[in-house]
Amino acid sequence: MTAVFPCPSSSDAVSSTRERFLRVRLASRQLAANLSDADATVQSMPDASPAKWHLAHTTWFFETMVLKPVAAGYEVFDESFNFLFNSYYESVGERQPRPKRGFVTRPSLAEVLAYRDHVDRAMETLLESDLDGDLTDLIELGCHHEQQHQELLLTDILHLFSQSPLRPAFTDPEPISSEARETAPMTFLPFEGGIVEIGHDGSGFGFDCEGPRHRTLLEPYRLADRLVTNGEWIDFIEAGAYRDPMRWLSAGWADIKANGWTMPLYWEKRDGTYWSMTLRGFQPIDRAAPVTHISYYEADAFASWAGKRLPTEAEWENAAQGLPLSGNFASSGRLRPLPAEDLDAGPRQMFGDCWEWTQSAFLPYPRFKTAAGAVGEYNGKFMCGQFVLRGGSCATSEGHVRATYRNFFPPEARWQFSGLRLAEDG
Repeated sequence: MTAVFPCPSSSDAVSSTRERFLRVRLASRQLAANLSDADATVQSMPDASPAKWHLAHTTWFFETMVLKPVAAGYEVFDESFNFLFNSYYESVGERQPRPKRGFVTRPSLAEVLAYRDHVDRAMETLLESDLDGDLTDLIELGCHHEQQHQELLLTDILHLFSQSPLRPAFTDPEPISSEARETAPMTFLPFEGGIVEIGHDGSGFGFDCEGPRHRTLLEPYRLADRLVTNGEWIDFIEAGAYRDPMRWLSAGWADIKANGWTMPLYWEKRDGTYWSMTLRGFQPIDRAAPVTHISYYEADAFASWAGKRLPTEAEWENAAQGLPLSGNFASSGRLRPLPAEDLDAGPRQMFGDCWEWTQSAFLPYPRFKTAAGAVGEYNGKFMCGQFVLRGGSCATSEGHVRATYRNFFPPEARWQFSGLRLAEDG
């Protein structure tokens, strides 16, 4: 099993894995605590999945990849679930088509939660035994996989609730202050470039696509000290940029014409004021907070309009190495990006708030090898037609991201908490 970087096998490692497993599984239950069966069943678009499916699929992962192969005497909860809750693992068998996951009205949410209980009991028993390093690595992968789906559950629920005329709130609908405040001018921090090392070094957890660590050449560059704000995006809108084809990549301009984009996803303008659908319901735009829910095409067009460019993922990682992994993550409970803090120096908002589009295609690093078996389908098969995002978001689980973490989405994707940071040549 080589889909994650190995760590030493010991009783401490098993204990740590058990604690992480229990914590991650509980977090998913807590996210679903206030959802009705209908909330958890409906699928609002082909790219999104029902909350019930996320809860079941992450459970299917542990049942299929861990318990069935190694837990003696384990009894499968329901044989039909392998078809219903497999995602894209061709080697595991047929599956419900992704765009039709919302048609799975049964099992109910209560039955899915019972499925989780069944698998969790078996996993807890397994985690009380001596496990080899490959198995603890696989369970660790399953935990990080579930944290990815926790974020997807939030972004998919936001998209679903945005379609409702009631504009329901997922969490506390109390408005967050968005009073006008002054945003410090963006400054650009210099980096010398040269031959640098990027990628996961093999210590601790990392997804396979984060490595191997390797050398790459960077020309001197400058990186913005903070993320682009909603207020700056409003300037972009009001300058007519969504009507100017000269700012856009051809495929992006085609999407504007086909979909009628005039502002980020979830935005509306009412009586001269910009509003947005959020996980706290329909709220006024905070001009000082980072812009989110934009596509790669929009990020690239803004950079062109501003006379800048998007950073490469190597530039971003080089700037982020050594910075503390702290920021506005899902654990804050805010579930909205925060304005940048006032700091004397250094890049701000590198982790949390919103995923940052880079100009880098999602491709394998030098010497990358796809793992054997089903886990080899985890990342490598998607290394075509996607762009890399870095840094995590306000919906990302704390402790899930690293400076080497490579998220990826197709360039037209907008329903994630995706924003941008500007760069320029040095």
